[in-house]
Amino acid sequence: MGLPQKIWIYFLLILTSALVFFPVLYAFMISFMTGPEIIQGKFFPQTFSFENYTKVFSRLPLMNYLLNSFIVSASVMIGQLIVCSLAAYAFVFLKFKGRDFIFFLFISTMMIPWEATMIPNVFTIRNLDWYNTYQGLTVPFFALAFGTFLLRQHFLTIPKELHEASQIAGLSRFKFFWKVVLPVSKTSLVTLGAYGFLTTWNMYLWPLLITTNQSVRTVQIGLKQLQSQEIATEWGVVMAGVIVVIIPTLLLLFLGQKQLQKGLSKGALK
Repeated sequence: MGLPQKIWIYFLLILTSALVFFPVLYAFMISFMTGPEIIQGKFFPQTFSFENYTKVFSRLPLMNYLLNSFIVSASVMIGQLIVCSLAAYAFVFLKFKGRDFIFFLFISTMMIPWEATMIPNVFTIRNLDWYNTYQGLTVPFFALAFGTFLLRQHFLTIPKELHEASQIAGLSRFKFFWKVVLPVSKTSLVTLGAYGFLTTWNMYLWPLLITTNQSVRTVQIGLKQLQSQEIATEWGVVMAGVIVVIIPTLLLLFLGQKQLQKGLSKGALK
């Protein structure tokens, strides 16, 4: 590839990156602006004041919302890693009648829209008396078809001879899963963990349906409250809340970007 082609490719990459990241950058700038500056359509604030951030934390229990979101997201991430890894192990290393059909049936649930299962899940949570609880926010998302498919594709790359050798050596199925399968699948596990955490962190509709008070509500509902209360016209305050909420997701993406790309590519190759 010649130098002009490289320059053109890098130019396109920088341009598209700027277009994608511009809304976040603009929201960051607005979070430091006053009301008149926002109305005037300015891009840079005259002074970088943290008054809007102070208002966010004083008018909303934002720290409580952030803690709830972290607990819920981390719980879903751990639950998905446990359930999906065990299910993928069963679909690869355990032989039982109808295994391929059950896997196909399991994967076909990816085609069912979330809206079609939302109402039955709400009734289930109500019957279990899990309203305003962490288990109501987390347990319905432990079994993830995409996560099972991703890990299964990676587990298929593990040589069957390794499994047979472990059986000859006297390793139980769980020990083989714990000491052999999981250590060689770290990349895919990190990918699934990051995906589960980010998806849950940005979830809005489900926490809104099964929570009725602030005890376990998450940050996405808090952001909506910023827009629906009397401070709805104070977009500087709203954007300050947005920036606070997206900081953890941006950090996770920047730190785990390489692992995320490796895991998705490994899961697709087999």
